[in-house]
Amino acid sequence: MNDGERVSRVRLILAFAIIYVVWGSTYLAIRIGLETMPPFLLAGIRFLTAGALLFAWVRLRGAPAPSAAQWKAVTILAILMLVCANGAVTWSEQRAPSGLVALIVTSVPLWMVLLDWLRPGGVRPTRSTLLGLVVGSCGVVLLVDPGATLRDAGVPPLETAVLMLGTACWAAGSLYSRQHKVGGSTFLLTSLQMLVAGAILLALAGARGEFAGFAPTSVSLRSWAALAYLVLFGSIAALSAYLWLTRAATPARLGTYAYVNPVVALLLGAALVGERLTPRVGLAALLLLGAVGLITVGRAPGIGRIRR
Repeated sequence: MNDGERVSRVRLILAFAIIYVVWGSTYLAIRIGLETMPPFLLAGIRFLTAGALLFAWVRLRGAPAPSAAQWKAVTILAILMLVCANGAVTWSEQRAPSGLVALIVTSVPLWMVLLDWLRPGGVRPTRSTLLGLVVGSCGVVLLVDPGATLRDAGVPPLETAVLMLGTACWAAGSLYSRQHKVGGSTFLLTSLQMLVAGAILLALAGARGEFAGFAPTSVSLRSWAALAYLVLFGSIAALSAYLWLTRAATPARLGTYAYVNPVVALLLGAALVGERLTPRVGLAALLLLGAVGLITVGRAPGIGRIRR
């Protein structure tokens, strides 16, 4: 192996490590941020800051000003994938354990299959894919617990419903982005998406009264650190690694992060904030991850995950 091949291999390993660990850890970072910050304010500041930093970087590198068509496309995607989907994750983690939220998010491929099947001219699922839908649904049901708290091994019904709606929105956004291609730099379009989402989330925070009585001095150092981590690592570093891997790795290898992220989230939640792991959670994890595998084998539409 020559020096060039060795450097490429190191870069490949580092990029996979980033999307495996960083995106898996963002669920815990959100949980810590919520300790002293309201949900939509936390999410809004995160995406507006990350979007502004990324937009400034791509413009300095010579990217042209965005067109009206680009703004329209990214607004639709921002609402579906960041406001609705990521907003659902952040809101749900007020009462749901971060590791279990990550598990429910693995149901995104189930929604992609259903939505792609229901659209005009859609693709009919294979038997393997249909089995994956059934198995994954059983996994989600196992996680529902009406009496669950943050440290319990279950997710309250309302939070489960909100998360399922959020995953459906992410799947819809993924399908929309494949059917409505918009030209331009991927980094530019992503920065615009985060800017739009950040503005909408802050507007929602205002509508919910999250600014009332809020003061930066009331936010703990832990929550500020979690927010900085979400901006710099969860939204910029991991995204950059992912986009680079879309060119440097095969789709099959890249799709493995859908299996690793929830495991990382479960282990970090248990180790650092005392979230419980029980045999029921283990069985639900096996069912949900097995469902993703069955859908992959069935050559269903591309596996999408809510990118943290």
